[in-house]
Amino acid sequence: MATPRYDETSIQVLKGLEPVRQRPGMYTRTDNPLHIVQEVIDNAADEALAGYATKIDVTLHTDGSISVQDDGRGIPVGDHPEEGAPVVELVFTRLHAGGKFTKQGQGAYAFSGGLHGVGVAVTNALATRLDVTVWRNGGEHQMGFEDGALVRPLEQTRSVGRRRSGTNIRVWPDAGYFDSGSIPQAELIHSLRSKAVLLSGITVTLTDQKTGQSQSWQYEDGLRGYLDQELSDTELLIPLFEGRQFADEDDDTYANGEGAHWVVGWAAEGAIVRESYVNLIATPAGGTHEAGLRDGLFQAVRSFVDLHGLLPKGVKLLSEDVFARVSFVLSVRVLDPQFQGQIKERLNSRDAVRLVSQYVRNALDLWLNAHVDYGRQIAELAIRHAQARARSAKRVAKRKSSGVAVLPGKLTDCESDDASRTELFLVEGDSAGGSAKMGRDKEFQAILPLRGKVLNAWEVDRDRLFANNEIHDIAVAIGVDPHDADASIDLSALRYGRICILSDADVDGSHIQVLLLTLFLRHFPQLVQAGHVYVARPPLFRLDVPAAGKRPARKIYCLDQKELDAALERLRNDGVREQSWSISRFKGLGEMSAEQLWETTMNPDTRRLMPVGYGERGEVATRRMFDMLMGRGEATQRRAWLEEKGNLADLDI
Repeated sequence: MATPRYDETSIQVLKGLEPVRQRPGMYTRTDNPLHIVQEVIDNAADEALAGYATKIDVTLHTDGSISVQDDGRGIPVGDHPEEGAPVVELVFTRLHAGGKFTKQGQGAYAFSGGLHGVGVAVTNALATRLDVTVWRNGGEHQMGFEDGALVRPLEQTRSVGRRRSGTNIRVWPDAGYFDSGSIPQAELIHSLRSKAVLLSGITVTLTDQKTGQSQSWQYEDGLRGYLDQELSDTELLIPLFEGRQFADEDDDTYANGEGAHWVVGWAAEGAIVRESYVNLIATPAGGTHEAGLRDGLFQAVRSFVDLHGLLPKGVKLLSEDVFARVSFVLSVRVLDPQFQGQIKERLNSRDAVRLVSQYVRNALDLWLNAHVDYGRQIAELAIRHAQARARSAKRVAKRKSSGVAVLPGKLTDCESDDASRTELFLVEGDSAGGSAKMGRDKEFQAILPLRGKVLNAWEVDRDRLFANNEIHDIAVAIGVDPHDADASIDLSALRYGRICILSDADVDGSHIQVLLLTLFLRHFPQLVQAGHVYVARPPLFRLDVPAAGKRPARKIYCLDQKELDAALERLRNDGVREQSWSISRFKGLGEMSAEQLWETTMNPDTRRLMPVGYGERGEVATRRMFDMLMGRGEATQRRAWLEEKGNLADLDI
């Protein structure tokens, strides 16, 4: 078999929209075309959020195409001063071309869901045809694309009244890129209705030409009216709690306009409705803004309970007790939101926790003290949940020690016995272990520092495992014996619901991760199958940004070089003076203070914790890969694999 050639001709440079067409899953959901249509809808909603559009009309045509029309300002049709092509053409044919990068001064959008200038370019790339009509500057302008390429250059087709403005985009999705070529109407309706909810007074219309039916939504009561309607069959414990607060120009902490609008309801039983949005973008996977809401509600209720002496002796109130029966709709405005991935299902911005928590807590504190009876009912519901949780934890009591094994002396255990909440961090080195011990939440987080690199246990017999002190301590600490994938193991003895590998964000740290993953995959496979093993992702860089105008100095943590480059680009686009910032690289976790380690890596609200699973390859293929990578007698196969795949490695030297 000929050795694959790897030379200068092997490198392929994808241009224009080809990266999207080659790897659509990196840019959008590929189960159906709804998300590429939502990119267009989100742009129309951003025009409404900015105060320029009053209606959004979506039409499902008989030929399978979908059109979205708004009465906003219309996409600029003049030539770009640097690129020499019509701006509207660049928007649909260039990745990272858009009007939502600049947030300060003369930026077109102060708040928007679009961040990367990728959205409608992806829509065009994954469509067989896309037509654009723009009404602007007294003219109607049209252009057309096929398979992402321009086929009808921009031209003014007729004159219109100068007061008419807006954009109409009609798209024919390419079914070949999606598992299903049809758009789920229930999800589309929910998305459109949510825009009407979040944009009080804006009219959103959906017309289906196939059935001849049309639906229209307009919510003058906004979030309250929507949640009230969704909970119409649920008996609320108290009236809905609504609040909103946005920073003004004099705010020293947050940018002008940043803030939140929320409506919260408590019910003892029945359905729970939870929806959150960031700059009108739905975030079904939640994120830091929801964490801030949960924390704000908890802090206010706990303060009320303490003030009135309502907590029974021996009962500990947790945030989940207050939040368990909460329904809410939360809409947040953040100047520079950081989402998880291009599809923006989860907000990662750490500042959003503090922003929402502070505003919600202040408002609920005042509301509870003005409505003491309501406060007592919320407190009683939370206390009942705390008592039920405590009883459940006792039924599944952890075995702190036994006659067979005593917990390792270097283990710093947590206080809670509830394995559904507890976490064990396997930390590289005593120095990092010390920071983790000081920075952790001792109520549910335990720390086990590991000295040196763990033994490669892939080919170690089970009866010889405990000869290695580190592996012995890990097994005793988690409370589960080594086992095979098909063995009958009682996981009720598991002492921690999450086992988190925490190592430095460098090559040595990655090596330790691999050795620990090898141990769990080979000798504790059922923990992997059940989703109990995680990898914590500490940042490699810290970016210190000085105060600018009314925005205070801030710290931005970046996982790797790519995130650092993206953060620097955002700062430049925001007008931050070049080189006014400073960049620090963490040599190891031991360099982090306890506060930094908590904020970036251990705080459940702001950390990035990656679950370990078999992924698309499946268990059998994963084990084969580990046989090749970790087996002592597989050096020849490893060398061949490295010669073939080595160019894909992202090295940190």
